[in-house]
Amino acid sequence: MIPTQPVPSGFHEPDIPPSSVYDQCVRCGLCLPTCPTYVETLVETSSPRGRIALIKAVDEGRLDLTSPGFMHQMSECLDCRACEAVCPSGVAYGRLLEPARTQIERATAHRRPPLAAIVRAFSLRTLFSNLAAMRFVASLLRFYQRSGLRRAVRSSGILRALHVAELEAMAPTMSAEFFVPRGQRFAASRQPAKATAFVHAGCVMQVAFAEVDAATVRVLQRAGCDVVTPAAQGCCGAIAVHAGDMDLGRTLAKRNIVAFEDSGADVYVVNAAGCGSALKEYGHLFAEESAWAARAAAFSERVRDVTEFLDEIGLAPGLGRLERTVTYQEPCHLAHAQRITAAPRRLLRSIPGLELREMDESSLCCGSAGIYNLTQPEMAQRLGRRKIERIVEVHPQVVATANPGCALQVANGLRAAGHTIRVRHVVELLDESYAAFDAAQRPG
Repeated sequence: MIPTQPVPSGFHEPDIPPSSVYDQCVRCGLCLPTCPTYVETLVETSSPRGRIALIKAVDEGRLDLTSPGFMHQMSECLDCRACEAVCPSGVAYGRLLEPARTQIERATAHRRPPLAAIVRAFSLRTLFSNLAAMRFVASLLRFYQRSGLRRAVRSSGILRALHVAELEAMAPTMSAEFFVPRGQRFAASRQPAKATAFVHAGCVMQVAFAEVDAATVRVLQRAGCDVVTPAAQGCCGAIAVHAGDMDLGRTLAKRNIVAFEDSGADVYVVNAAGCGSALKEYGHLFAEESAWAARAAAFSERVRDVTEFLDEIGLAPGLGRLERTVTYQEPCHLAHAQRITAAPRRLLRSIPGLELREMDESSLCCGSAGIYNLTQPEMAQRLGRRKIERIVEVHPQVVATANPGCALQVANGLRAAGHTIRVRHVVELLDESYAAFDAAQRPG
């Protein structure tokens, strides 16, 4: 008797990658040179076209959902969306990848080793779901970094023995003071205000990049906006969605939708490109949930990246000179997912004395991509080194960017390569320019 082959396991409702999206791909290959993993490997399955073919094969029952090759490719993809920006057929690749990851997670979660399962659950369902818990853990990390304990632990060799030395080195330096949204209201510098802006404090942003949140508030005030920071807001859900937990992503999204609806604000302003991309896609996230679809879509229409919004409403006069040479590192989710490329450059060029030097491959992913450093460390390092090479070629004093993951990846890469080039958010440079102007106006 001839043994029969097992039927491949395919996708199951809900959150199936839609055939209406993958059928749009005409396999032209224009996406290949924009894909970071294809550029590094030159392997067809490591390209958007190749991955779309794999997703289609699973959906049609020709490939098993849990086959190692399929799972690897869904994990290796950075979800940078560069392919979307150049696709002549308009294939919304992210609407394929994220459900595919969710399908894999649902099918394989039971296989995860107990320790890994605990770490994942604690990270996603404790830290990112409860920002008070994140701030508590961040406070412990801040003590570790600032007390001298880190120096002692590193010199002891225990980190190398536990194989976590590289992970510990990648941890962001915690801010001296966290930016905690408690329902604060900040009045515009000049009344009447142009608009009321809801500032998304973020999760990692408020503990590791609190100075960026504070600068965002000040620059928005200066631009003529009243600013509110409601306590009810939370994580945007991007980390959960990218990790294959779309259900958790929706739970987190609902909190932000309600917080904005209750705030009375005119616009939802974000200073982290990855968060902004996720927030602008709530309409897609809830497309099949009728009770929330309209509210999510209306919410997403009011979301603006801070550089987009400032460029739209105009900067206030009073920018002071900053004698700096600056290059701009484009966050993938700003350039590709949100298609915002000119606004940050216009803002930077508006600063007197600042020289903007364009680097090659500015929009090629730096290898950060949320938790990609943890899931695909080898590829993340390759892309990080490539980005540092492009930066150094133009000899800047400062790298400007607009996303915390990019800032952390680039700063770590520069430090590892022995460079002292600083990394700043675009809004920090604007804030510094205004401060320079104010200082110049003081008598004496």
